[in-house]
Amino acid sequence: MYLDSFVFPDEDWEWNARLAEKRTCYNTMYPMGVLSGIGLERLDFAPITILYGGNGTGKTTALNVMAAKLGLLRDTPGNSSTFMEAYVRACRANLEEDIPAYSRMVTSDDVFDYMLNLRELNTHIDQEREKLFQEHTQARHTVFQLRNLDDYEELKKRNSARRKTQSAFVREQLGGNVREMSNGESALFYFKQRLEEDALYLLDEPENSLSAERQLELAAYLEESARYAGCQLVIATHSPFLLAMERVKIYDFDTHPVEVRRWTELKNVRVYADFFRAHAGEFLSLIHI
Repeated sequence: MYLDSFVFPDEDWEWNARLAEKRTCYNTMYPMGVLSGIGLERLDFAPITILYGGNGTGKTTALNVMAAKLGLLRDTPGNSSTFMEAYVRACRANLEEDIPAYSRMVTSDDVFDYMLNLRELNTHIDQEREKLFQEHTQARHTVFQLRNLDDYEELKKRNSARRKTQSAFVREQLGGNVREMSNGESALFYFKQRLEEDALYLLDEPENSLSAERQLELAAYLEESARYAGCQLVIATHSPFLLAMERVKIYDFDTHPVEVRRWTELKNVRVYADFFRAHAGEFLSLIHI
């Protein structure tokens, strides 16, 4: 455990900050009013802590503020404003251990960017593959004469093409092809690459882009990272698969003030449970087919 607790500015601090600000031309005073508006002043952490709630409840704001206060690495900039710096300074982070320098915040935008980069890379690979198909055909059906030492590499390539099938030749020239992974597999692979051992990670809706099956795989990986790899995780999510992880502490941002609850008490989860309970007979009929 690295992060023991985190204290946000209360309504009194925000009121005084507003009074001290003489200009009144701001369209927003973000992040003031977001977390105080749901009665959130303090978070106490477990190895895995989940911030649960609907869109706009303040989960991402809490992560952004904590990431800024703790100086965590991040690829995608968080929301900011004129007041963010003063707000972050007024926060207090209580640590059990120093936070490793490679700790970071990961957002769904980071995962999407990674997937887009893979797609762009795959497009380039497709273009290179077509060129190699043509080279293989040319190498097998045209005569090549070695004129000087500069032609030696071309000769080796042509000899290789003559000895190999077209598919084997292309695979050899291209190396590993990332196209073998689906979008969901790519997103899951991103987390397995990004999450190093012994670090603190803030994850903003990591389940985006993942099917139900992949979310279960992600949940298992995150549990193992916390239990065996020395990671501490703070996750903003409303995925029932992540909420059901063992030994997690869940803050319900849909309640005012924010409360700690079991995952089976959460509104979103209960909606799913009621739906499947209402259709239980249809599932039972499948067992007897």
